[in-house]
Amino acid sequence: MSPAFPPPSVRDGRALVLDGGLSNGLADQGLDVSGDGLWTARPLADGPGGRDALVAAHAAYLRAGAEVVTTASYQASFEGFARAGFGRGAAERLFGDSVRLARRAVADSGWRAYVAASVGPYGAVLADGSEYRGRYGLGVAELTRFHRPRVEALVAAGPDVLALETVPDVREAEALLRAVEACGVPVWLSYTVADGRTRAGQPLAEAFALAAGVEQVVAVGVNCCDPREALPAVEVAVAVTGGPAVVYPNSGETWDVAGRRWRGRARADAGAAVAWRAAGARLIGGCCRVGPADIAALAGSLTA
Repeated sequence: MSPAFPPPSVRDGRALVLDGGLSNGLADQGLDVSGDGLWTARPLADGPGGRDALVAAHAAYLRAGAEVVTTASYQASFEGFARAGFGRGAAERLFGDSVRLARRAVADSGWRAYVAASVGPYGAVLADGSEYRGRYGLGVAELTRFHRPRVEALVAAGPDVLALETVPDVREAEALLRAVEACGVPVWLSYTVADGRTRAGQPLAEAFALAAGVEQVVAVGVNCCDPREALPAVEVAVAVTGGPAVVYPNSGETWDVAGRRWRGRARADAGAAVAWRAAGARLIGGCCRVGPADIAALAGSLTA
């Protein structure tokens, strides 16, 4: 088990480097999970070969300078594992394996790093792009019932922090915070945003205020968004909560749900991380289409 998360150095102003998109690390090994309903959780169900691929993907980010690696559980759900032929007990083990494999990569590296267990939104599990819209037609209580078993299965495996990530809607953020109550693990809360608002259209100040004063929440911020959204969002997050921010945008390309392909051009700029840190971001990395080379450049810019 790693030391308590986050380390004191973060409170003193140093930023921790997060990893990038796990799908990138898998694609680098020739694995295409874009057409699978489990997405990056698919290798968990694919036996030793899939598990080795996940360890290798985590290891690539650690070599690049990442100090936090994120598990393959973003799109995992009991319902999705059931469709793949796994019963409840087997699915619980797969959730736990996502943490254990990330922990194995850290141990093999010989470096000190943390494991963040990914808890993606309900929309991600639908695998239809709903995480970029929110507003699923479900209430807070229903979303809480959906997320709590996922949280419990991950927590049982002992992650250092839970990443409540790519949250499109304040309503789902409230459900996630209810689902993690009293779980004994710190969390960060990260929204996906567009045009300075949540994907569901709520003001960011309202979204971040939900976590203000919640001791379990160690940072709030944004991920899975255009990098141009990052700095303004970090500024709002810090102003509203008075605490550190987390930020890990995409490359700048956008996912075409119907065409199942990325469009546009990459706009990732490792130097922007310096401005994010100056604005109060203390957990900084990348999301979709941000690979190990990008994380290496980002880490270099933060230590220059």
